[in-house]
Amino acid sequence: MTLSELKYIVAVAKERHFRKASETCFVSQPTLSIAIKKFEDELGVTLFERHKSEIIITPIGEQIVKLAEDILQKSQLIKQLAKEEQGDHSGELRVGAIYTIAPYLLPKLIPEFHHRAPKIPFILQENYTANLVNKLQQGELDLVILSLPFNDPNIETLALYDEPFVVAIPNDHHLVNKQSLSLADIEKETFLLLGAGHCFRDQVIGSFPNFDQVNFLNGQMQRTLEGSSLETIRFMVASGAGITILPCSSLNGHDDELFTVKPIDSPVPYRTVALAWRKSFPRKQVLEIFKQSIQALSIPCTIKKFN
Repeated sequence: MTLSELKYIVAVAKERHFRKASETCFVSQPTLSIAIKKFEDELGVTLFERHKSEIIITPIGEQIVKLAEDILQKSQLIKQLAKEEQGDHSGELRVGAIYTIAPYLLPKLIPEFHHRAPKIPFILQENYTANLVNKLQQGELDLVILSLPFNDPNIETLALYDEPFVVAIPNDHHLVNKQSLSLADIEKETFLLLGAGHCFRDQVIGSFPNFDQVNFLNGQMQRTLEGSSLETIRFMVASGAGITILPCSSLNGHDDELFTVKPIDSPVPYRTVALAWRKSFPRKQVLEIFKQSIQALSIPCTIKKFN
């Protein structure tokens, strides 16, 4: 049993095709097929059922592939740890962030991190919370930036900052002269929300105890429109399509040309942004540099949670 054989079976499980798997492993198809057959013969099990049009992973194959992925990941970490012990911090860092955080935090974070660790390539991915957490658990990502609450016995989290929510309304809106807004002020307005799957959508709805009932059950609101991203929603507000709630970090100095921002009556709703990583993540020095990079950032509207 070799690491190459483990690499081959993981590739076949991912591609569900021997030729495509051989191409991703940069070996010939016969070489890959012979190695996998040798692996199966050595263990006395069948990993893959070969059919003309498809490859099916057997139940025992599923278990072995999962273990093989874990072994390959740990073998890479062994090499990486050895390099970092010798002062070589050149291994890539794979970071994920949810859609409503990435565009606003990462442009500030990347230069700061690069200043502290110029030799570490930063591989980024935006996605929904559930997808990012799954990739973190599977070892496809090293660190994830998300919003709390989040609980997993194998995942460590560090609260980074609290971020208040604000209301965005068109510049010619009838509420533009009010100092702050409440649910009573906005409950009969056309309201713009992110689509299903975004945790920020759930947080907005959850921020107001009666919002869900007002919006969806009693029909008191004129209507609710959905957008695919906060940027889309911002321009919908600017066009006069409705009003929305935004995390304060998504605002910039040119927003007053597009729409008017109003604070929300006390208690002001907010979200807590956090960093998450596997408890088994071994690159402690890199993790510490990442934490320091975030701590060094200035995000005016937020309240830092750690020193």
